[in-house]
Amino acid sequence: MEYNVTRFKNLLIDENTRHNLVSRKNTEKEVDKHIEDSLMVLDFISLEGKKVLDIGSGAGFPGLVLALYCPGSRFSLLEASIKKASFLKKVKTELELENTDILCRRVEELGQDIDFREKFDICTCRGVAAMNILLEYGLPLLHMEGKMIMWKGRNFEREIGLSENALKILGGKIVDVFSYNLMGERDRALVVVQKKEMTADRYPRRVGIPEKRPL
Repeated sequence: MEYNVTRFKNLLIDENTRHNLVSRKNTEKEVDKHIEDSLMVLDFISLEGKKVLDIGSGAGFPGLVLALYCPGSRFSLLEASIKKASFLKKVKTELELENTDILCRRVEELGQDIDFREKFDICTCRGVAAMNILLEYGLPLLHMEGKMIMWKGRNFEREIGLSENALKILGGKIVDVFSYNLMGERDRALVVVQKKEMTADRYPRRVGIPEKRPL
């Protein structure tokens, strides 16, 4: 396991010298923090045997890291950037991640695709958008009782307050909030939303609209 994580880090650092996958100011120590942050979910929630969609995987946080640590789960890493999706495919091939699929698509389109809509147990998303936007991205992709897990900073309570309308419209309910330390005292939180009602067919709206006109 540690060997594969080290290989992933080396691939990321090497690729980042050519393509800006993460900030070029990120040192190896900072990459380690991204990995640590990605893995925090495993302290609170078991992903064993789950079908997981990671929205906006970027350079692999948290989805690819979790795939390395959860070989008994099935991960779909969704990344709209061709550059970043190509890197994820490279890592998948070199590390022989048989439990992982890479999807280079927009999340709004995926949510209206019958092959993916309501097909996942869990949606993860770290640092992609505000919570009320993420809910429109993720809840349509979950089956009933499926869960969204969102990585948030210390302002998570404000985001929860601004998400009340989206939760009501989309059929979600906040069921857990796990606070933890990463860089400072209680500076991070995992907000867990469970799908309690079917999401109307019109959601997600077409590409770009959830971000421009959040619910």
